[in-house]
Amino acid sequence: MKQKIIKKNPESPFVSHALELLQGLGPVRARKMFGGYGLFLQDLMFALVADEMLYFKVDINTERSFQDQGLQQFTYDKKGKMFSMSYYQAPEACLEDQSEMQSWGEHAFDVALRAAAKKKKKPLAKQ
Repeated sequence: MKQKIIKKNPESPFVSHALELLQGLGPVRARKMFGGYGLFLQDLMFALVADEMLYFKVDINTERSFQDQGLQQFTYDKKGKMFSMSYYQAPEACLEDQSEMQSWGEHAFDVALRAAAKKKKKPLAKQ
């Protein structure tokens, strides 16, 4: 009897390609989320893939570089209402050049690190 091999977290070819290009950053992994994938490094989500499109995490320090290139912010529809997140479409060059991908990926990971540091600094709410 032939044994079936089932991958625990099957990835799309697009996600596999993105992970391959990001390998220089460290052990980046993909996790299925809400019909897409979150890309994580050191347990911090710094990118996402939705509809075969890669988006990097941004903040006030990096958002302008995405806007200047005409890249789109990640938005989604929930019950007829549009919501946006702090992720912007990756430049096309990232998917063709590993050094471009790693450079943009490093910036996005830095954003994730800053966001995590801010969360740790927030005081607990008074009860």
